[in-house]
Amino acid sequence: MSAMNEWKLREMMCEIGRRIYDKGFAAANDGNISYRLSEDRVLCTPTRVSKGFMKPDDLCIIDMEGKQISGKRKRSSEMLLHLAALKARPDMRSCVHCHPPHATAFAVAKEPIPKCVLPEIEVFLGEVAISPYETPGGQKFADTILPYVKDTETILLANHGTITLGVDLEDAYFKTEIIDAYCRILLLAKQLGRVNYYGDDKAAELIKLKPGLGIPDARLTRGLENCDLCGNSLFREGYGSFSPEPKVFLHPKLIDQAAQGGETSACGCSTGEDRAGNGSSAHGRTSSNGNGAPAGPNVDALVQSITDQVMSALNGSAK
Repeated sequence: MSAMNEWKLREMMCEIGRRIYDKGFAAANDGNISYRLSEDRVLCTPTRVSKGFMKPDDLCIIDMEGKQISGKRKRSSEMLLHLAALKARPDMRSCVHCHPPHATAFAVAKEPIPKCVLPEIEVFLGEVAISPYETPGGQKFADTILPYVKDTETILLANHGTITLGVDLEDAYFKTEIIDAYCRILLLAKQLGRVNYYGDDKAAELIKLKPGLGIPDARLTRGLENCDLCGNSLFREGYGSFSPEPKVFLHPKLIDQAAQGGETSACGCSTGEDRAGNGSSAHGRTSSNGNGAPAGPNVDALVQSITDQVMSALNGSAK
C-alpha cells in the first residue's frame, strides 16, 4: 500500500471516530477502530484519546499479534478483540468497537435482538449475537466472540458494548449505526404498547435477496432459510453454554411454544407434534396474531390458571 493510500485511510479512520463521538456512541476516550492494511499490519486507534478529536498521526500500526510497529501513542488495550475478529474473518478488513447507548442497553440486559421486525435489519445485519462478559483488555476477553464471529458481523458484548466488522471502515461503522438505530426503534415501539412482527415467509424472502447483494448469511449456507426464522435464534445451540433468552421482546411464536409445551430443534424448525405450520395446532388451538401480543384460548387459560393459583394462595393465607 502506498503512503498516500495509507494517509487517506488514516484520515478516514479519524472521520469515523468523529462520527462515533458525535453520535454519542463513545463517551470521553471510549471505543476503538481498526483496519487491516496488509496480511501482518493493522492500523488502529490509540489508547486514552477521544475518538472525536484524533489526528491522522495519532494512529498506530500493530502486527497481527498486537505488537506495536509504529506510532507515537500506545495502541488501545482492546486491540486484541479486533485481532481475534480479523483472524477469524479474513474476508473482513475493519472493526469498530464502541458503546452505542441503545444497543448497549440490550447488551447490559442480555436481551437478544428480535428478528422479523424491520426488513433492513434482516438484510444488512442478519442474526446478531451476544457474547458472554469478560474483563476487557485481555485475550480471554477477545476470545469471547470466537464462537459467534464466523456467522455474524454484529455482536453485542454483554455488559460492555458492541463490535461490528466490515469490508472497509465505513461498512463496519454503518453496522454500528444500524444496530443502535434498530434498538432505539424497538424501545420506542415497546413504549407505545407492542411490537408487530412479519412472518417466516417474509423473512425467508429477505434472506434470499442477500446473495444478489453480495451479503453472506449463515442461515442460507446451512440451508435454514425454511426453518423458524422469526421465533428462534441461530445462536441458541452449538455456540457454547452462554445462551441468553428473551425476557422483554418475546416473539409470539415463543409465547405459543411455551404455552403449548412444544420444543424446537437447534435449527429452529418445528419438532412439536401439535404445530401444523398454519398458525393452528392439531388440537385446535390458535396461535398468536403476529402483533407481538398472545392470542387464543391456550394463553388465556395459562393466565387464568396462574391467577387462580395466586388467589388460592392469598385466600389460604388469610384464614
